[in-house]
Amino acid sequence: MKKILNIINGDACINIMKEANIEGDFLPWSDFLHEGSVPEKLTLEELSIIRAKFISEYGLGEFSELYKRFKERDKQLKRYREYKRVVLWFEHDLYDQLQLLQLLDWFATKELNDIELILIYTSNYLGESTPQQIKKMLHYAIEVTPQQLKLAQEAWSAFRESKPKRWFKLLEKPTSILPFLKPAILRMLEEFPSIKNGLSRTEYQTLLVISNGIDDAQDIFEKCQSFEERKFMGDVIFWKILNNFENYNIIKRDINNKLTISPLGRELLDSKRFWFDIMPLDRYIGGCHLSLENLWCWDIPNKTLNEYYFSKQLNELLIVKQTL
Repeated sequence: MKKILNIINGDACINIMKEANIEGDFLPWSDFLHEGSVPEKLTLEELSIIRAKFISEYGLGEFSELYKRFKERDKQLKRYREYKRVVLWFEHDLYDQLQLLQLLDWFATKELNDIELILIYTSNYLGESTPQQIKKMLHYAIEVTPQQLKLAQEAWSAFRESKPKRWFKLLEKPTSILPFLKPAILRMLEEFPSIKNGLSRTEYQTLLVISNGIDDAQDIFEKCQSFEERKFMGDVIFWKILNNFENYNIIKRDINNKLTISPLGRELLDSKRFWFDIMPLDRYIGGCHLSLENLWCWDIPNKTLNEYYFSKQLNELLIVKQTL
C-alpha cells in the first residue's frame, strides 16, 4: 500500500515539494472555481464535464484534452483507499479555498476508516515557497475533523446554489475551524457587480490602475495584485478582463501596446454608467447565473448583497430583494 497522497492546488509547486523531499504521490487539483459555472446537485464526474467545457470555451485548451485531464484527476482521487494518509495542501486565498471546499465536501461522504485525512493550512503561497519553508509546514499539519467536513459541505452547497443568499449568510456564522474561509467568502462576494457602476472589485481595481497612468499590461496586473490581501487570480484570467474592456471601448491600445482609459471608461469609473449596460451581463459565480434578469449586486459600504432590477430609463438600480 502506498503511504501518502498529497493533493495540491496546481502543478506549480510540485517541483519545490519534491526538492523538499515531501513523501508520496502528488495530485494537482488545477481548477479556478471562482470563474465559470459550478452548478449544484452534480457528481464530481458531471461537474468535471461542465468545468472542462467552460475552460475550453474560455480559450484555454481543447475540450477533449481538458476533459481527459479532469477524468485522470478524478480517477486518482477515487483511488484514495490505496493510501494510508491523504494530505490536503491549500493556501489562504480564494482560489485555494474553493478547491478545498470541493475536496472536503467530497471526502465528507466517503468511508475513511483508518485513512488519515490531513490538512496543511498555510498563508504562504506554495509556488513561491522555498523547500525549507515547505518542510516547516509539515509541523502544522492537523487531522480534518467532522466539524470541518460539515462546515465545508454547507459552504460548498451554498456556493453552488442558483441564488447567492446562503453564501452571503455564511458571513454571520462562526467559521474559525476553517480559518481562511470567511475572507474567501467575502472576496468572492466582492466579485459580484457593484451597486455603484456594475464593476467587480477586480474590474474596478484594473480600471483605476489604468486611469492612474500605468499602461503596460503586465505592470497593470502586478499593481492590481498588490491591492489584494490574498492574491488568487492568475494572469490568464486577468487578460480576459483587459480584453473585455478593450472590446467595449473602455480602454484603448496604441501601436506600442500601451493601454489608456477611454472617455467611456472614465464615465464608468466615475459611476456615471453601469458596466452591465455596456457589456451584456452573462456570468456565473458558483451556481449563480448573473444576468439582467437575475441581478445580484454588492453594496461596498454596507457589505451587503441584494437583488436588483436595472432601469435603463433611469440609469439606476431598484432593489428587488434584500438578503437581510
